Amino acid sequence: METLKILYRIPSQYIAYLKTTIESYDGMAVVTTVDPQAALVELKVSPGCETLIHELLDHLTVYENIPLTRIVRPRAEPA
Repeated sequence: METLKILYRIPSQYIAYLKTTIESYDGMAVVTTVDPQAALVELKVSPGCETLIHELLDHLTVYENIPLTRIVRPRAEPA
């Protein structure tokens, strides 16, 4: 299994909170700010933790009103 990479747009004032919250679950995922001006973050999710991350992100959106927008990357064309 490979690490799952997910890109999100989140208001910049929530980036540090998201990073701290997710990384407090040791080994589950790493949050990297891809573009601070565009407020884009990438989550690198450990294999087997995908469901837990999605549940945590849903909780942050619904119960803490943190707007997260998943950015779908275009798939690379086969060579």
